[in-house]
Amino acid sequence: MFLQVENIKKSYGQDENKVEVLKGINLTFSKGEFCVLLGASGSGKTTLLNIIGGIDAPDSGNIILHGEVISNMKEKQRNLYRRKHLGYVFQQYNLIPNLTVRENIEVGAYLSSNPLDTDDLLQTLGLKEHQNKLPNQLSGGQQQRTSIGRAIVKNPDILLCDEPTGALDYATSKEILHLIETVYQKYGNTVIMVTHNAAIQYMADTVIRLKDGMIRSVQKPSVKMSAMDLEW
Repeated sequence: MFLQVENIKKSYGQDENKVEVLKGINLTFSKGEFCVLLGASGSGKTTLLNIIGGIDAPDSGNIILHGEVISNMKEKQRNLYRRKHLGYVFQQYNLIPNLTVRENIEVGAYLSSNPLDTDDLLQTLGLKEHQNKLPNQLSGGQQQRTSIGRAIVKNPDILLCDEPTGALDYATSKEILHLIETVYQKYGNTVIMVTHNAAIQYMADTVIRLKDGMIRSVQKPSVKMSAMDLEW
């Protein structure tokens, strides 16, 4: 199995202030799969994504990638795991303001032993003509494209997307979803996307619904749609 999540539990606070965020999550992900974690705010989906991504540590349970237990790693090992295997796309773009589009993307390339070709990626992202601009010269959609480029140029096994369209308008959101779809199809990464937008589930191979820190269902949509055909 490519990626396993075994009985992950996570809480915050202590004693009477203790809040259980994840209450024993068990999942498996296949290589090259597009998965959507769907749920309302507070359901635990972002916490789960952060634990898979090595950003946060569980109270108990294991994350296993390629047979390697991630959740037992020391911080230095976890940094190497993130660098080697993961790309992140957040709602906030987190671009370096004094670097151009190309340079922001190349930051990701420097972290990889097997990066994608930057020129080819700029073309795929529709950023070729904007490559020498600074972030403050870009629209929100162009900034998010750049952040996707920085994540994907590493050629990661897993692309983790946390509400990647949350700060964007409807038309730009569809463009970004289409871009993630294009990147996924072209480069074959496993995609795990957190969203509260139920329409996005129809892009996915697998839809995982969370509520109150527990998995309510794991389903394969009977109809799979392209990003540009989605409506909400």
